[in-house]
Amino acid sequence: MPDSQSTDRPASRRLPLILSAVVAGAIVGYGIVHNLGALTQQAAGDADCAGAVALAQKIAPLATGEVAALTMTSKPIKMPDLAFEDGNGNPKKLSDWKGRTVLLNLWATWCVPCRKEMPALEGLEARLGGDKFQVVAVNIDTRDLEKPKAFLKEANLTKLGNFSDAKAKVFQDLKTIGLALGMPTSVLIDGKGCQIANIAGPAEWNSEDAVKLIQAALKP
Repeated sequence: MPDSQSTDRPASRRLPLILSAVVAGAIVGYGIVHNLGALTQQAAGDADCAGAVALAQKIAPLATGEVAALTMTSKPIKMPDLAFEDGNGNPKKLSDWKGRTVLLNLWATWCVPCRKEMPALEGLEARLGGDKFQVVAVNIDTRDLEKPKAFLKEANLTKLGNFSDAKAKVFQDLKTIGLALGMPTSVLIDGKGCQIANIAGPAEWNSEDAVKLIQAALKP
């Protein structure tokens, strides 16, 4: 006659293993569902940014001449909350400009087209900069932090803020979402932090073509 204790013991040992397997399966299942949900949401875009798509379609006919290379967004995309610093080393984020339309520009002193473009960005900021719009030009020099400061001073660019990211993470963040393919890179963003348009390469931002397009983007 078998010992009842000997037959019960293996079952008691198997129980924790069974429970562990069930818990592990539940965790994996949750992870799969969660990731699928995130991917589905990403593919569908951000519902809060539907207005930016409509605005992009509205101003698309104005993307001519000096700003003909602008690509208007066709999908509601929320920009990452890019982090950088101001001229005093204080932390800044893209969300600090919430409520204002922003022309975000990434530049570097080693980038010849960037340097040539900066006076045009200065001119655009001088003409339209205010409580509704601002040019946010972020420098990504990583070796000599004094070079961009010296360049802005020598070029007498006093309207543009001295924003910088010595780690160039802003470039990588934009590259991850397909918006930074080279230098300079500019992205037009609405007050909710949604992409309106982008351009890879320089543009004559102080031209009448650019000013008309930005003014149209600012109209309610």
